[in-house]
Amino acid sequence: MAMNTAPRDVLVIGGNRYVGKRLIARLLAAGDRVTVLNRGSSPVPPGAAHVVADRNDERALTEALAGRTFDVVVDQVCYTPRQAETARRVFAGRTGRYLMTSTVEVYGHLDAVAPLPESAVDPRTVTVDPELPWADPEFLDRHYGEGKRQAEAVFAASDLPHVSVRVAHVLGGTDDFTGRLRHYADRIMTGTPVAVPPVSHPATYIHVEEIADFLFWAAGEDFTGPVNAASHGELTVGDLCTAVATRLGAPEPEFKRTESEATEVSPFAFRRHYAMDNSRAERLGFTFSDVREWLPKAVSETLSSY
Repeated sequence: MAMNTAPRDVLVIGGNRYVGKRLIARLLAAGDRVTVLNRGSSPVPPGAAHVVADRNDERALTEALAGRTFDVVVDQVCYTPRQAETARRVFAGRTGRYLMTSTVEVYGHLDAVAPLPESAVDPRTVTVDPELPWADPEFLDRHYGEGKRQAEAVFAASDLPHVSVRVAHVLGGTDDFTGRLRHYADRIMTGTPVAVPPVSHPATYIHVEEIADFLFWAAGEDFTGPVNAASHGELTVGDLCTAVATRLGAPEPEFKRTESEATEVSPFAFRRHYAMDNSRAERLGFTFSDVREWLPKAVSETLSSY
């Protein structure tokens, strides 16, 4: 295993809020020299250098980096094979380690009864189609998992020493911008039913601080390939609603079940088992917490204004 013994030059692409800002704070606290690359739409944390460029513009990205090299690149905003192809070309020979933040959604097309290992989606076997309308936000939103799968496949076919961190559903923090737990809080407070499928399957989760710890740890290791990042244990939408109701001191909500797959259901109300096997990461040396240990804290943080 690699050990951090000297300050590193680390480039973080995008993601300087929520998980990203926590990762940057950890890198700076470790003495690393951190550069954040984004389009200039938001400031970077104090102590980090700033490079302004559009990661989709290969020429502008190359010029902005001006021949610089990095020990580690952490790519927080790679969503498509086109973006991965640009990164593969720009960073070839520029970094000793490329860390792409991927997602549990790469398994979204599968239906399993047990937590899935990384081998369930081998990026080396994924077909890449850069001609799909990846620049269309609506298309990308509908094909988020496929975009990440194909981005992983591009890196897997390259010579970059790369890692794809498949992140479980993230909870916690007062700055959770997704609104998913607030969705339940609002319904509990107003007595509005929660829309769920006939059977709501469980999923794996990770606290925002734990995934920041994981990314910091993974940046300093030397393993490659896909790796699942999820706390131990699984939760159903009912478990989440119980935790929210307990935080609010209110009765649990009524569930409204819908048979039609075309009908939208509430966040985290999954029609399929959505869990990942985290044993590879643990064998490599990372120790995960248990989701039920931190769930009340996460709910309290996110719903602090209620």
